[in-house]
This record gives sequence, structure tokens and C-alpha cells, in this order.
Amino acid sequence: MNTTASAHWEELTWEEISDLISSGTDAAILPIGATEQHGPQLTVGMDSLLGRHLCASVAQKTGVPTLPLLPYGCSLGHSHRWPGTLALSPQTLISVVTDIADWLYPAGIRKLFLVNSHVTNEAPLRCALEILRARYDDLCIALFNTGKLTPEIAATFSEDADDWHANAAETSLVLHLAPSSVRADKLASSDDPDRTGGCVFSHPVNRTSLNGVTGSPSQATAEAGKTLYQRLEKELVSLIKTGLSETPPLENSYFRNPETA
Repeated sequence: MNTTASAHWEELTWEEISDLISSGTDAAILPIGATEQHGPQLTVGMDSLLGRHLCASVAQKTGVPTLPLLPYGCSLGHSHRWPGTLALSPQTLISVVTDIADWLYPAGIRKLFLVNSHVTNEAPLRCALEILRARYDDLCIALFNTGKLTPEIAATFSEDADDWHANAAETSLVLHLAPSSVRADKLASSDDPDRTGGCVFSHPVNRTSLNGVTGSPSQATAEAGKTLYQRLEKELVSLIKTGLSETPPLENSYFRNPETA
């Protein structure tokens, strides 16, 4: 694997990409973020900020190039109550991801790692995965959701709210990665409790939060953000390195019945 080439797909020429694939790098990382309100204390690019930093770092450590980040996601649940959110429909996100894969496959990419840093992108991305693995017999696709990489990471994200958003964990990550994106004067007054406990229905955020936050960003620290980020990075590097050497348990084609003796 060529680890000397740029970790960023958009910084390579077509000849360099061709050489990279010919030399055995047949994998790519696709970061998917969002542009949505993150309470009074965080900028609307929080999810994309995390995805961009994390995937760039992981690309450097694994030799797998990272594709340009998708800065829009399925954020319909955040409503029009607070300006700033720019959301895609689930169908659009599915189409964007499958369209990208339709161009990666002829170029020689056979392993695609979807790294999702926005919770409600998960369902449409899983649908895209289903479509692509049925469309291409030898394309392997993995979906990693940053908030769920391990049970320990999931527990950290949900320490102050089960239905967390713009909470202590996310605010801590931004304090570590881009402190200028945190409005420090808003931290003490931004806490808003999780009101979803015991609910039967999945309500949009305009009906569960007063200010777009669910959790306690006042508890955030840069040190906690650094610790969480390092755990995210370590786990994602491990998962991608494992995926690079993984082969299907069986080689049966999706399109043909197995031969019988």
C-alpha cells in the first residue's frame, strides 16, 4: 500500500489515483457529516468538523485515501425552528452515496468505508449499503457510526442524555478540535434535559428541546474531548486495518446459484 501519497482524494491527479489503485490500494473512506443547528454554543458544522478531522487522521495512519466529505446529511428532525440546518431527504442521501460508488467502482475501488458522524444519517446510509452490495458482486462496504464504534464510546456520548445532541461529548470534541467554534459565553446557559424518556413516538427536536441542545454542554472540557477523539481514532484505525485484509466467508456469487456436485 502506498502511504506516501496524499491522504486526500481531491489532492491527487487521475494518474496518481490510477497508480495508487494499481499498487494495491483498492479502498477509500467516505466521510459523511451534516450541516445542522447545534444549539447556541456550537456552529452548524460540528458533525462535518468531526468527520473531516477523524477521517483525515485515519487516512494518514492506514494509507487509505479519504474522499471529499459530504457536508449535508439527513437532518430533517431538527425542523425549521432554528435557522442554519441544511438537510437532505433520506432518498437524496441514498442516491448521492450510490452515485459516488458507481464512479468509484469502475476506477478500481473494491472496499468502501462509510464513516458517519451524524446520528440520523445511519438509516439512509444502511439503505445505500444494501443497494450497493446487491449491485456489485465484489464491492465490500462498511458503515461506521462514530457515536457507536464501541459500547464504551456510545456510553461516553450518552452520559448526559440518551437522545444526546450538542451535549457534553460533542462540545468537548469541538473544544479539542476547533475551540474557536465554541461560543464559550453560551456554555453555562445551554444545558437542556433529555425529554424523550418514556416516549412511544420519535419526536422532532423542536418538540423535545428548548434551544436545540439535548444534554449538558456546560460539563464539556477540551481534555475530555481529546480523550474521546483519541479513542475514536484508535478504534476506527483498527476497524479499517481489519477490513483491508478481510475476505468474504464464502465466495458464492450474488447473481448465480452455487454449483452442485
